[in-house]
Amino acid sequence: MVKISEAPPGVEGPGFFATTLDKAVGLARSNSLWPLPFATSCCGIEFMATMASNYDLARFGSERIGFSPRQSDMLMVMGTIAKKMGPVLRQVYEQMAEPKWVIAVGACASSGGVFDTYSVLQGIDRIIPVDVYVPGCPPRPEQIIQGVMRVQELAATESLNRRNSEAYRELLAKYDIK
Repeated sequence: MVKISEAPPGVEGPGFFATTLDKAVGLARSNSLWPLPFATSCCGIEFMATMASNYDLARFGSERIGFSPRQSDMLMVMGTIAKKMGPVLRQVYEQMAEPKWVIAVGACASSGGVFDTYSVLQGIDRIIPVDVYVPGCPPRPEQIIQGVMRVQELAATESLNRRNSEAYRELLAKYDIK
């Protein structure tokens, strides 16, 4: 199901349209999310299928896949994350510019999956904040698209001042992120 974005509420007239800056920027952000795939296992294969022609994630404004954290705003962590990879994942997150959103794709990224061992991180939310969880082992491309759509909703409705708020600073402080 494709949801067509509507213009934010505003004042209309012949030849002009006025709305708030928050709503206009939210509409632009939500329809131009640049994903950074951090794929380590089978969920990455499902992500590749999501980007391919049958599912075509580009329809949602996520056509440009960025492998540079400084040029991406949606971190998609897919697959098993070993504890030794935790600092690397955190560094990638910290290098991303604000605003940034994180999707934990699959059971392994969300909770460690079936790998309840000493070497596997039991959920990436132990080292970085997560905005959307996509369940499954591995999740179907439709589920990944639904997760991206949830991030689109967050991006569209987020206040421009939220990232400067005290609540956001407290959240980052819980993860010891400056």
